[in-house]
Amino acid sequence: MAKWTQKHTGSLPQRRFRLNVFLLLITYLMMLLGVLFIAVATFDPLISAGLPLLNKILNSTSARWQAIFTIASPVVVSVIVSIPYEKFKRYARYFYYLTIVALLVVTGTSAIRNVSAWFQLFLGRMLQPSEFAKIAIILLLAEHMESNESPMSNFKDAVKLFLIVGLPAVVTFVQGETGSIIVMAAIFYIMIYFGGASWKWVISLMVLALVGVGALFGYGIISGSDSYKLLRLLSFLDPHKYAQSAGLQILNSQEAIGSGGTNGIGLFVIGSHSQLNFVPEDWTDFIFATVGEAVGFIGCTIIICLYVVMVLYMLYLARHTEDKYGRLIIVGVMAMIFFHAFQNLAMTVGLMPITGIPLPFISYGGSNLLTNIIGISLVLNVDKNQGIMNTGQDILILGKIEEKTKEESKNRR
Repeated sequence: MAKWTQKHTGSLPQRRFRLNVFLLLITYLMMLLGVLFIAVATFDPLISAGLPLLNKILNSTSARWQAIFTIASPVVVSVIVSIPYEKFKRYARYFYYLTIVALLVVTGTSAIRNVSAWFQLFLGRMLQPSEFAKIAIILLLAEHMESNESPMSNFKDAVKLFLIVGLPAVVTFVQGETGSIIVMAAIFYIMIYFGGASWKWVISLMVLALVGVGALFGYGIISGSDSYKLLRLLSFLDPHKYAQSAGLQILNSQEAIGSGGTNGIGLFVIGSHSQLNFVPEDWTDFIFATVGEAVGFIGCTIIICLYVVMVLYMLYLARHTEDKYGRLIIVGVMAMIFFHAFQNLAMTVGLMPITGIPLPFISYGGSNLLTNIIGISLVLNVDKNQGIMNTGQDILILGKIEEKTKEESKNRR
């Protein structure tokens, strides 16, 4: 058997085993752009005016930490890529339970802007479990749908899949955070679509989502509630009506982006909207306002194209991944990054309501950056290791055929 394996392995179709450099380059290019624009958004001319670029970054606490996260990220990539993704099946459930426990524990912590979603760590750093819950959902959904040609084909299977995404979503809702819930729902919807769910489910869930959004808008208009979350929805319809409250961020963001024109006003400009903190949270959720002002329409278009290329390339990789478990992992990561980017870009220009969703790889935030790096590492893992998995399976199958042929030959004699 060993001799047969050595003899026939070379004749089997081989997949590339190298790391996907293209996807890695796009990822790190956006991460470096993130460090740069965070430094622009937090630029203080009293400290950094006239200094070289590196000093401007080091003088910004947020940019400095984002640079540290970026420099340390190859360790995460190396560890995740080195473990064949099939082995993640054994631990996906435990990782999921761990994130649920973390979500429950963090719910009782002190609130920041009415949201209890962060653990306080050392050196003023914070950890947001809801970000890692997205990865846990992707891995567990992929495991459950792997062996099912048509997910949600019966009531029991549908309940299981709904619970996988529903449990962390409910706990996150209790924390007061809505942005992550929307991302979890988007991951679930896109994964069941690519996983082969019936069109009845796909269409029904879409209709249900549209009815739910319509009901929220209707309730906000009729009730006259002064809830800040509802005002954010209503300000999306008419930001000028709420110009001094929930609509302020949208209007200021649009003005900052528009002031960039075609080419932008440049980086680290004294008196710019970003330098004067004209747009709240312009180094986190609204960093695209800083990007639009600094590099204008051309720069914004380049960044949007980078996201489009990344998403389409992951779809290409998923299309050419034979193993369903690996394919669904790629689809889940693609869905997470796509919806984060789409929602963030749309809300900063007023095309979607504000939800507090960061821009992947560019917005400041260690938890979100680490989550996205883990996601990309999983995609790299599948692309790197699926050839090994498939080749091993082919060898095993052909080996069994060879043994069966030998047995039949002996019986004829």
